[in-house]
Amino acid sequence: MSINRRLMTDIDFEEATLKKQFIRVFNNNQLVDSRTQIVRFDDQTVVTQSSPIDLNYYDRNACEFYVLRS
Repeated sequence: MSINRRLMTDIDFEEATLKKQFIRVFNNNQLVDSRTQIVRFDDQTVVTQSSPIDLNYYDRNACEFYVLRS
């Protein structure tokens, strides 16, 4: 069974980045991105990449980020 774990702290984001885990991004309770990986993050922005040419920038305070763990 898979478990969704919310990314909240810098340590959570760092772990997902280093392990190259796929995440899901929600905004206003709607799924806006899935199977994407974190490229960079800071206090305000999370940058994700789902393909070589697809970079997305998300407001860290407006969105929720989840990593899928099995």
